Amino acid sequence: MRAIKVKEDFYWVGAIDWKVRNFHGYSTTRGTTYNAYLLIDEKIVLFDTVKHGFEEELLARISSVVEPSKVDYLVVNHIEPDHAGAFLRAVEVIKPEKIFITRNGKQGIISHFHKGDLPFEEVKTGYEVKVGKRTLRFIETPMIHWPDSMMTYIPEDKILVSQDAFGAHYATSGRFDDEVDYCELIQETRKYYANIVYPYSPQVAKLLQTVKEMKLEFEIICPDHGVVLRKHIKDILALYEKWSSFTCEPVVLIIYDTMWKSTEKMAYAIMEGVSKEGVEVKLRNLTVSDPTELMAEVLESKGLILGSPTLNNGLLPTVSGFLTYMKGLRPRGKIGAAFGSYGWSGESVKLLNQYLQEIQAEIVHEGIRCKYAPDKEVLAQCEELGRLVAKKIKESCSA
Repeated sequence: MRAIKVKEDFYWVGAIDWKVRNFHGYSTTRGTTYNAYLLIDEKIVLFDTVKHGFEEELLARISSVVEPSKVDYLVVNHIEPDHAGAFLRAVEVIKPEKIFITRNGKQGIISHFHKGDLPFEEVKTGYEVKVGKRTLRFIETPMIHWPDSMMTYIPEDKILVSQDAFGAHYATSGRFDDEVDYCELIQETRKYYANIVYPYSPQVAKLLQTVKEMKLEFEIICPDHGVVLRKHIKDILALYEKWSSFTCEPVVLIIYDTMWKSTEKMAYAIMEGVSKEGVEVKLRNLTVSDPTELMAEVLESKGLILGSPTLNNGLLPTVSGFLTYMKGLRPRGKIGAAFGSYGWSGESVKLLNQYLQEIQAEIVHEGIRCKYAPDKEVLAQCEELGRLVAKKIKESCSA
């Protein structure tokens, strides 16, 4: 296994995980990578490690450039186990002079590995280290997406080692964004943001503002997952700016599940109403929809209409499960409504509205409850609900 040259004296030395299909609940249909990087200067620097089980791949790639024991410094940008799982093995082989890490990162490493007698050097935003011709400039990014997180900027080469920001779960033979399919890249970047970064959008917006204020220029961005960015940096930064501001497209997403097709009939009638207003609409049945793929659509959709029949005085498990997951990711800026059928109690619409309130959606209708199967009158009400949401979205997007 060999390192891949990113720029003069700077190499990718990570690992490719072609087989992983579930990443603590996140469906990784295209696998992932655990990226680490190596800088050769007067001091040799390793940025991050890899997931446990991929230690030898990391060391083999380093060895294709330099003996691992000759690495002087280890930079730990993020302590999550997919990046620090190989930490102890790397430290054992490298025996670094210094380990640059945030205070939270140091505390986390010690708590996880129970090793405090290591050459840690705590860093904060603005802290700089000369390693020869180049400088390491550290930028703390707490809660993007863990408390320990930071990035490292190399001003001489205009390289940003960005830990989990700007990445994607994406295993490919190409190591750069101009070596992979652009549509796949954007799709996986959007999915990654929606399921990993979305809750921390305010911190992302603050980081992007800091980048502008510091007048940082990037020729290369090296995330901890996916491909190295060198051609589409402006595109990815623009998307992060859009997503972190909760800017959405004029699209209505109808998310529902059904027992005996009554709620589904209502969903189709609502879809018809949205369509008649000329607004794009997507219908997603939770029985056949992957939650992580669905969150990528939630990220960019302005309208969010939720449907469920009542089961045991509550929601269908598929609906409640997804909404609990969605609520944790804290989407904002939505226009919402709810609907559902019932046999004798009928609490589902009330519960769906509670979820919409918790994500601070603008609820434009009290919701439509249907006892048993919808008749023509109820279906007409559903269609009118779709029209109402669509009209509100058009007003909002034209404001």
